[in-house]
Amino acid sequence: MERNGTVSEKELERQKEYMARMRELNEGFFAENGRRRKMHITTFGCQMNAHDSEKLAGILKEMGYVETEEEKDADFIIYNTCCVRENAENKVYGNLGYLKNRKKQNPDMRIALCGCMMQQKSVLQTIKEKYKHVDIVFGTFNLYKLAELLYINMTTNSPVFDIWKEHGEIVEDLPAIRHFKYKASVNIMFGCDNFCSYCIVPYVRGRERSRCPQDILNEVKALAADGVKEVTLLGQNVNSYGKGLDEKISFAELLRLVNDVEGIERIRFMTSHPKDLSDELIYAMRDCEKVCRHIHLPFQAGNNEILRVMNRHYTKEYYLSLVEKIRKEIPDISVTTDIMVGFPGEGEKEIEDTIDVIKKAKFNSAFTFIYSKRTGTPAAVMENRVSEEDAKRNFNRVLDVLNDVIYEQNKLKVGNVYKVLADDVSAGDESYITGRLDDNSLVHFKGDRSLLGKIFDVRITDCKTFYLIGEKV
Repeated sequence: MERNGTVSEKELERQKEYMARMRELNEGFFAENGRRRKMHITTFGCQMNAHDSEKLAGILKEMGYVETEEEKDADFIIYNTCCVRENAENKVYGNLGYLKNRKKQNPDMRIALCGCMMQQKSVLQTIKEKYKHVDIVFGTFNLYKLAELLYINMTTNSPVFDIWKEHGEIVEDLPAIRHFKYKASVNIMFGCDNFCSYCIVPYVRGRERSRCPQDILNEVKALAADGVKEVTLLGQNVNSYGKGLDEKISFAELLRLVNDVEGIERIRFMTSHPKDLSDELIYAMRDCEKVCRHIHLPFQAGNNEILRVMNRHYTKEYYLSLVEKIRKEIPDISVTTDIMVGFPGEGEKEIEDTIDVIKKAKFNSAFTFIYSKRTGTPAAVMENRVSEEDAKRNFNRVLDVLNDVIYEQNKLKVGNVYKVLADDVSAGDESYITGRLDDNSLVHFKGDRSLLGKIFDVRITDCKTFYLIGEKV
């Protein structure tokens, strides 16, 4: 161990040696077959998983693989899995069933599973019993070992399972392939200490570990030098950043340090837990000109008893007062959230409390979902289950109110001019470009690929519930 929580240089060099060995194997394949081996990564779940997949793609590129968007063309397939909701797990199993026949047709194809699902004993047992065509399984704590695990598998032709029960070191300096040239995510911490009663994350991602601020700043500076204009600082609860570090530093202080990095024009972060959001952080967001006027602040439910059983450590009244305080200091800020429907014990009164929060907080957007039982969490054994029929009915009630609130918030933007970072060509019409306002609102406007990665003014001409329509000024 060298820096606080980071892997030793010796171990990192060891992994680079395995990357070199794999490159030799792949060069031999190229000489024999006249083509490069192709890899495809499918990512389920959150932005943390998406960022992990960028690192996996970077490691595979170092090993001589080329990326393909078509899974059917791949020689090596990785599913980076999520276990927050049952639907994500079912998709993984469904895809694995399809790959079984493909593996029979192409025995040299390799299949790897990693991510949160793999940290669950029941899942590992299922993989071993029903999906024996899977070659490599690893978890959330050791993705940096991909080259070693793949080399062992290819040289022994035996399945490799490498699951750690607890987190190891934080690994710096791994290669990565970013989806966008001008936007990047930066992990500032890993794991979670909150243990919300419905959530599996602390059990599969481990306890909180913060990265050293200098390592974070070095990564942000390197990204800026590579042309990145917008960085998103990632953590399960960024507000508790700094725990366990030798030097005393808060997330607000880190935010101010990142704000001083030359070349970076926009800074985002997620996710914030309401119980840990400090006045210091609100003031830092207000004062730092590069920090985007957007905060994602999950409230999950509006009823105090439900919040207590969820182990969220705040009340409905506290949450609303927090939103009011944020908007007082930063009037143009966008507040987005997470809303869960169907938690055990939720009835008519409890849903009305959630709807009341939506109306009073006037959210700009929200992720909404129906509670999904996760084995191993306290909520999984709770009584007073909500029927599927009631959960779906209440979910639709919540959506109806929420969509009206979001649309009214969007209408306030029509006629105004905002700075937009052009993200991508519109999937529905290639004559349109999609971009994000400072407050994270999605906007579509006429344009071509030459605009991508640039920040400029767009006047909002119309709006829908989930996006804005504009024109370049």
